[in-house]
Amino acid sequence: MASPGSGFWSFGSEDGSGDSENPGTARAWCQVAQKFTGGIGNKLCALLYGDAEKPAESSGSQPPRAAPRKAACTCDQKPCSCPKADVNYAFLHATDLLPACDGERPTLAFLQDVMNILLQYVVKSFDRSTKVIDFHYPNELLQEYNWELADQPQNLEEILMHCQTTLKYAIKTGHPRYFNQLSTGLDMVGLAADWLTSTANTNMFTYEIAPVFVLLEYVTLKKMREIIGWPGGSGDGIFSPGGAISNMYAMMIARFKMFPEVKEKGMAAVPRLIAFTSEHSHFSLKKGAAALGIGTDSVILIKCDERGKMIPSDLERRILEAKQKGFVPFLVSATAGTTVYGAFDPLLAVADICKKYKIWMHVDAAWGGGLLMSRKHKWKLSGVERANSVTWNPHKMMGVPLQCSALLVREEGLMQNCNQMHASYLFQQDKHYDLSYDTGDKALQCGRHVDVFKLWLMWRAKGTTGFEAHVDKCLELAEYLYNIIKNREGYEMVFDGKPQHTNVCFWYIPPSLRTLEDNEERMSRLSKVAPVIKARMMEYGTTMVSYQPLGDKVNFFRMVISNPAATHQDIDFLIEEIERLGQDL
Repeated sequence: MASPGSGFWSFGSEDGSGDSENPGTARAWCQVAQKFTGGIGNKLCALLYGDAEKPAESSGSQPPRAAPRKAACTCDQKPCSCPKADVNYAFLHATDLLPACDGERPTLAFLQDVMNILLQYVVKSFDRSTKVIDFHYPNELLQEYNWELADQPQNLEEILMHCQTTLKYAIKTGHPRYFNQLSTGLDMVGLAADWLTSTANTNMFTYEIAPVFVLLEYVTLKKMREIIGWPGGSGDGIFSPGGAISNMYAMMIARFKMFPEVKEKGMAAVPRLIAFTSEHSHFSLKKGAAALGIGTDSVILIKCDERGKMIPSDLERRILEAKQKGFVPFLVSATAGTTVYGAFDPLLAVADICKKYKIWMHVDAAWGGGLLMSRKHKWKLSGVERANSVTWNPHKMMGVPLQCSALLVREEGLMQNCNQMHASYLFQQDKHYDLSYDTGDKALQCGRHVDVFKLWLMWRAKGTTGFEAHVDKCLELAEYLYNIIKNREGYEMVFDGKPQHTNVCFWYIPPSLRTLEDNEERMSRLSKVAPVIKARMMEYGTTMVSYQPLGDKVNFFRMVISNPAATHQDIDFLIEEIERLGQDL
């Protein structure tokens, strides 16, 4: 097998390392680069090949041969055309790359080889003949490779090998048969945006260091608020590290709205606060209460119906109960798309109760917010416009690469007042531009990753109609799965009726259990079925789908679809694979 550095532009090699004896792709790349990038492509090819080795159109059947990769020289010409020896990664280290003097050539060579590894992984992610996962147990991976950190640097050849090894054992979350999480798929425009933001490597706290990104966050959040239904897109918001942090933001802002003194004086200055959410809600509500000093015991779980929706009458009963005890209800968190069932709480009824008792209404639409992009399905979030705050994760149903989570707040300025600390070394008041674009003081973080560009660029590439088609397709696939298995021998649905989201929850019943009475022994044996099938899936590497228990229901499969690459054939494959792997249980 060739070493990673032995072939520069080789996109076609099986192991991602390249083949210096088949350099036609180098010429092809340069021709494409010149076609689409003009002068930039010319300069890059000149730098890589030298002025005497610029690529030319080939008139024969044999591809022109590329000049060997060159090492850095000591001349002052940029780019130079001096004769040089081949680059050998075995004798190069990170210190030979930019900003090292004359580090342009090895840097371009190294980054292109990294790019070759990434591009081959991207292509394989969509290849159904490849494994979703090359599973090894933790002790096997620890023993097979040396992962320890050392005092002395490794050469670039070894660094490229580490890149290959890491991706070899990575889960192909873009694979059409990966159904394990709410976040799946691999969007090419979103991926390009992620590469760009990593290259820019800036922070989101002031306009002066992230001018375009700050403006894109402003226009994107405004558009999301318009879609929610707040007049003119008014309000505020921020992109956070994930839905859990967005939910905690909402809890923090709701507390500040009711008791602004808590910011300086802490929880000792306020009465016992109580939050309410459904028993099927995300665990982040309790985690946020713990982090904010409110306490997990102060989060009251409201009963759900058989479909997983919050029961409004129980919510009102528990609010009155808390008030009678002298506690202060301050937040109700409704869920639009629960994690397991994909249920949508009755937002209009919840909004009426929150208005009646003057309680902040938050909607956790981390999973279900994407349905707002669909004219066919947005009715499931009717009433979301009455919320005081909304969590919406485009990295879930909308397929934006991780991470991309937004917290949207209806009242403008409240988030700033809640979180600002007036750090004068960052947020000087005598700057020469509009200070409202320095967004860092309303965030809990100081350093904040650029998450908006992926969403913005995908939105420009797809349009709202593209996201709508994405959402509609995924829900159609879920309905296809439901229609196949609802009456199929060997399957039982966890709840009756068509799912509201792409969550399809079911048990697979092996032949050995199909004639047993519905008793404790059967439930005990059934609880072991899904974990065994899932383990076999991972060991074969064919597909992945999650399972879990919920309440009094033993382990069942929770199928979710958010990857637009999936097809009816992939759903058929999943069913057949479950049956193949579970027939003997």
